[in-house]
This record gives sequence, structure tokens and C-alpha cells, in this order.
Amino acid sequence: MTTLTIRLPEDKAERLKALAKSRGVSVNKLVEEMSTEALTAWDVETRFRAMAARADSQEALAVLDRLDRADENE
Repeated sequence: MTTLTIRLPEDKAERLKALAKSRGVSVNKLVEEMSTEALTAWDVETRFRAMAARADSQEALAVLDRLDRADENE
């Protein structure tokens, strides 16, 4: 495990402490959870962009057209 020192404005640090307390976790655990959420979002975006770069836009539009027709028939 790595120790990381960050600098935050005093008011932001106090708000993080209050948030952690309200959730019943330590500031360390709160920052770890928030980091996991941010990294997960970044991973999803990266995978999406990679898939989009390889995608066939005409095929994607055809799929959307089929979905629209299916919705109209319901």
C-alpha cells in the first residue's frame, strides 16, 4: 500500500472530514472509495472510446433503427 500526501484548502478538508463522519468511515476510506469511483468511470470511458474508434457507424445506426421500430410496434 502507498501513502499519499495531498494538499487541500482547509475548508475542503473540513468538509471531507464531516462527510466521512456522516458516512461512518475514516477520511482515508472515504478518499479510497471516491478514488475507486473515479477510476471506474475513467475505465468505462476509456473502453467506450476504444470501442467507438473500432465501430462501424452504419451498423450502429442500423441497430438503433431496429430498436426504434421495435418500440413503435409495442
